[in-house]
Amino acid sequence: MSRFIEVPARMLPPETLTTLLEAFVTRQGYDTTDTGEGMSGWVAELKQQLDRHELIIAHDLELEMTEVMTLAQWRSFGRELADDEEEGDY
Repeated sequence: MSRFIEVPARMLPPETLTTLLEAFVTRQGYDTTDTGEGMSGWVAELKQQLDRHELIIAHDLELEMTEVMTLAQWRSFGRELADDEEEGDY
């Protein structure tokens, strides 16, 4: 069984999805004044990116944590995890 699963955005309650996306905006350092709509503008943009499959929601079954990631972050994370497992750091 894989430690990580991708969670379809449609499976999350709207409040949970919004909270995850707001955390992603904050973590990425987005300027919430850029959109003129503040945080809600970025959340709307990120929902569109989820629809276009440019972002994913990944859940770590071991740590019971859920994160939003870009595809590049996900691929990089997967490579780092594989390297850690090969080195016995996992």
